[in-house]
Amino acid sequence: MADGIFGYPFRSFFWGHPLISREWDGSTALMDWLESPTSHIIKINVPGFSKDDIKVQVEDGNILHIKGEGAKEEAQGKDTVWHVTERGTMKGDFSRAIELPENVKVDQIKAHVENGVLTVVVPKDASLKSPKVRNINITSRL
Repeated sequence: MADGIFGYPFRSFFWGHPLISREWDGSTALMDWLESPTSHIIKINVPGFSKDDIKVQVEDGNILHIKGEGAKEEAQGKDTVWHVTERGTMKGDFSRAIELPENVKVDQIKAHVENGVLTVVVPKDASLKSPKVRNINITSRL
């Protein structure tokens, strides 16, 4: 669970925590990461994207990679002047990579998109694994 206001996973947004890489491209693909007793829940804003525009993959065993690909909005005509572009001219591409904790079931991840929000549910592995401790023999010489 989070340890204070800037706890895991929040400190990654401020100090570059290695568990989350944010490839900021000006899109509105903002993310929330929640943790319940049974799962991690990741919600990403994906306005204008359909399920066919989004790819969710697990790479290298525990890296959740979420990508969206689409065409950017174009101006209405050559004489059109943009005054405000807060929406990031969606639909553009985005990519998010998240290193998942060890206690998850990567083979049971589910994702769905509804009302412009992609929800990825990553179930936790309830079986507690004993930490791998290895005693090191201490000698008087190396």
